[in-house]
Amino acid sequence: MNSYTKEVGSKLNNLLEKNYDAEAGYKKAAEHTKNTALRNYFSRKAAERYNFGHQLKSEITNYGEKPKEGGSVAGSAHRTWMDVKAIFSTDNEESMLEEAIRGEKASVEEYNDVLSEVDLPPTTRGIVMEQKNTISQELNTIKRLEDLK
Repeated sequence: MNSYTKEVGSKLNNLLEKNYDAEAGYKKAAEHTKNTALRNYFSRKAAERYNFGHQLKSEITNYGEKPKEGGSVAGSAHRTWMDVKAIFSTDNEESMLEEAIRGEKASVEEYNDVLSEVDLPPTTRGIVMEQKNTISQELNTIKRLEDLK
């Protein structure tokens, strides 16, 4: 296996790990909110990130690499922090939306890094670009939800 496929596999595995983290974070947010509309939104976002993960797993396997299982240590720490904020915050829904915005901004940056640093095959580039665009659009939705609070 050449270094090109290892580099692509590594970059995609990093995105996969971030999607695991985002999926778990959105599930956690859905558990903590009493607002039905937000719960449904967070649940939908968790399912979306689950689907993103499966798309990335397929691409990683195409390169003969093994997909990572589970999220990152940083993602686990972030979810623990969300738990603490939810317990102690007077407006935990606003706090969760702020954390979602922060997480989605970081995701867009990570996707941009992959798109700019790696010479991706056209099909892989299309998947990564589509996922990044979806996250960017949803970032605007989350900001609007926060403004409604």
